[in-house]
Amino acid sequence: MVLALVSVLAGAAHAQEPPPAPVAGTAGMAGAGPAEGRGQDQALPLGEPAPSGGTAAARPIVPGLGDGMGILHLEQEQLSAASANLPHDLSPWGMFMAADLVVKAVMVGLAFASVVTWTICLAKFLELAMARRRAKRATARLARAPDLGEALAGVARDDLVAGSLLAAAETELQMSEDLEAAVDGKAGIKERVASRLDRIEAAVGRRMIRGTGVLATIGSTAPFVGLFGTVWGIMNSFIGISESQTTNLAVVAPGIAEALLATAIGLVAAIPAVVVYNHFARQISGYRALVGDMSAEVMRIVSRDLDRRGAHGRGYARAAE
Repeated sequence: MVLALVSVLAGAAHAQEPPPAPVAGTAGMAGAGPAEGRGQDQALPLGEPAPSGGTAAARPIVPGLGDGMGILHLEQEQLSAASANLPHDLSPWGMFMAADLVVKAVMVGLAFASVVTWTICLAKFLELAMARRRAKRATARLARAPDLGEALAGVARDDLVAGSLLAAAETELQMSEDLEAAVDGKAGIKERVASRLDRIEAAVGRRMIRGTGVLATIGSTAPFVGLFGTVWGIMNSFIGISESQTTNLAVVAPGIAEALLATAIGLVAAIPAVVVYNHFARQISGYRALVGDMSAEVMRIVSRDLDRRGAHGRGYARAAE
C-alpha cells in the first residue's frame, strides 16, 4: 500500500516539470537570452507548426530566398547551354557555314553575281579598248583614202567595222550604177548608202552593249536580295530568342551577324556592277561616235567617187579598177 502511494506521487511530480526549451530558440546565437530566442521563434511563418528537434535550425531565415537562388541557378544553366551552341569562329567564312540554308543560298547567289560582274568587266574592257584603237586607226586611214577602191584595199583588212561600212557602200554603188544617170540619181544613191551605213552602226552598237544589261540587273536587284537574306536570318534569330527564353546579347549576336553578312555581300555585288555599267555606258557612247566618224568618212569617199565618175563620164566598174 505504501509502495503504491509513493509511485503515484512520483508520477505526479514528473508530470508537473516544465518541458525543455526548443533548440531552435538558442541554436542560432550563443548566449542569447530568452527574449532573443522568442524573437527568432516568431520569424517562423504563421499558421505552420513549429519544427521538432534539430530540423528548425536548417530552415532559412528570409522567406523566398531559396526560390530566388533556384531561379538564378536555372538561368545560369540556360546560358551555359546556349553558350555551348554558339559558333566559335565568327569570321565571314565561319558565319557563312553557321548560317541558315536560305541565307546560304542568298550568299552563294550574290557571290556568283559578283563573279559575273567582274568577268563582264574584264571582257568588255578588253573588247572596248581594242575596238576603240582599231576605230581610231581606221578613221585616220579613211580620211587619207582618195577613193573607195584604195580604201577597200588598205582599211577593210585592218578593221571589221570599217570593212563592213566600205563593203555596204560598194554593194549599193554597184546595184545603183544604172540609176546614176537618172534625175537626182546621185542623191538617191547617197541616201541608200547612208541608210545601209546607219543599219551597220546600229548593229555595231547593239553588239557592243551586249552583256551590260546583266550589270544593270545585278546593280538594281543585288541589294534587295541581300536584304531578303538579312530579314530571313533576323527572323530565325528571334525564333531562337523565343526558344532559349533569354535576351542575352552573346546568344543572339551571332545569328544577327550572319544575317547582316548577306546584306554586306549584296552591296559588294551591287556597287561595282553599277559603277562598271555607268563606265561602259560612257565608253560605248564614245565608241559609237567613232563608228559614226567612220561612216561619215565613207560617205565622203562615196560622194567623191560619184562626182569623179560624173566628171570623167566613167562607170563605177572602171573607177574601181
